[in-house]
Amino acid sequence: MTLRFPEFSREMRRGDEPAVEDLLSRAFGGVAEAELIKTLRRGGDIAGEVVLPFQGGVVGYYALSQMKAPVGWLCLAPVAIAPDWQGSGHGRRLIGMLAEWARLSETYVVVLGQVPFYSRAGFSAERAARLISPYPVAHTLLAGPGEDAPELALIYPKAFKAL
Repeated sequence: MTLRFPEFSREMRRGDEPAVEDLLSRAFGGVAEAELIKTLRRGGDIAGEVVLPFQGGVVGYYALSQMKAPVGWLCLAPVAIAPDWQGSGHGRRLIGMLAEWARLSETYVVVLGQVPFYSRAGFSAERAARLISPYPVAHTLLAGPGEDAPELALIYPKAFKAL
């Protein structure tokens, strides 16, 4: 077994788009997530994009979008790790660093996804349990400052309606 370690995560740079699109297509088995990102970019809803580079390519990625409500909150989606890199803990570490950033920067970040994975990375399903969402709250998790369980309505960027 050969151990491989990616480089340090970094902000996505101009020119990374083709590698990110390829990664999203391979990780999700289709183009829906790549199209979501293009729509979010065109709409000016992207707050940030982070890649996990390896030897000139991209093996990990996540995007943060501005929520329409609550103001100042971010939405994490999509998150992808290259299929041949999955299961090695790289995704958990990448998202764990994001969860810690959310806590330290006092920024709320919400994600809809696999509860066991995101819980291990520092997100909380319990803190999200009182949120009002157009998506299943049972699969919604929250990271950010404090220990509260806010009772607020989530309004996602329009691009998410296409999924």
